[in-house]
Amino acid sequence: MLCWSIRPTWDVTMGSTVIYRDTDVYEDGSRYEMIMTKIPESDEYPKGIKYRFQYMADDGQTLLRFDNFPDHPGVDRHHYHTSDGVYDDIEYTGPKEHVQKFYEQMDALRSGDQL
Repeated sequence: MLCWSIRPTWDVTMGSTVIYRDTDVYEDGSRYEMIMTKIPESDEYPKGIKYRFQYMADDGQTLLRFDNFPDHPGVDRHHYHTSDGVYDDIEYTGPKEHVQKFYEQMDALRSGDQL
C-alpha cells in the first residue's frame, strides 16, 4: 500500500521533511519500518533524499533493508542488506519507484522467494 503524504510533516530533530512513512507488524511477528525524508542536497545526499526501509524478523534480525547511508565502501550509495549481511547496489530511479520496489522484494521474501 503506497501512502504519500499530502501535507508532509516537519521533523525538527532531523531538520527534514518526511515525505513517506509506513510501518506494520505481520501475524508471524515480523515487521517493517519505512521512512523517507527530504533533506538539503549535500555531497553525501546529492538528490536531497534520505531513506531507510527495513523488514525484520520478530527478534529484530534484518531480513531486508534498503538505505542510502554512504558508509559502505565498494557499493553504490543506494544499496540493500539481507539477513546474511550481504549488500549490493540497487537501482534508484525515484522515490515512488523505490518504495514500490521495496514492497515487491519484501513480498517476495514473505512468499519464500530468494533475492
